[in-house]
Amino acid sequence: MKSIAIILKSLALTLLLASAAHAADKVNINTADAAALDTVLINVGPAKAQAIVEYRTANGLFKSAEELAMVKGIGLKTVEKNRDRIEVGRSAPVQKPATQASATATKAAATKAKPVVTR
Repeated sequence: MKSIAIILKSLALTLLLASAAHAADKVNINTADAAALDTVLINVGPAKAQAIVEYRTANGLFKSAEELAMVKGIGLKTVEKNRDRIEVGRSAPVQKPATQASATATKAAATKAKPVVTR
């Protein structure tokens, strides 16, 4: 009788700890680094996690979890397996790197501008 009580208590404690750990395993795909994505998401290793970060940097924030399927190596099945782990929060907009052409155009526009004289 005593062993049954110990087994039931152990089982209850195991279920309690497992549910608490499962509830904490969420990741914001718009702010997480590659290490966090690799740790939390199922079927996403270091290379795919880095691809997610690079895609986000190049294309801006994700608007939905389904947009992860646009990342090379991530399919809709992977998104579905991780749906309860994915959060799509907003953060400050990611700045896209300036291209050489736009930098040259900005510089040319700045040099052509006439100074404003106030009296």
